[in-house]
Amino acid sequence: MDQTIDTTLERFVDHLTRGFTPELAQHFAELPEPRADFQARLDELAEKSNEGMLSAAEAKEYDTYIELMDFVALLRLKARACASARETRNE
Repeated sequence: MDQTIDTTLERFVDHLTRGFTPELAQHFAELPEPRADFQARLDELAEKSNEGMLSAAEAKEYDTYIELMDFVALLRLKARACASARETRNE
């Protein structure tokens, strides 16, 4: 991901998480791991990508997953920080 997109994504996630209630922050901080079928598909696409064997449709699917996982990872990170900060203030 290039720096401009990364910065834009981070600003967007900051905007979203600022309005999180403590419960919502905790919810996003504790999102479950991907389902087994999704993880298997992702692993399959990753392997094909590493081998240079993705079709155009698979490459688009894989890129979409990567972008969305970046978003979710950043959202979880910010939510954890938000939840942690609130816990510290309440001690």
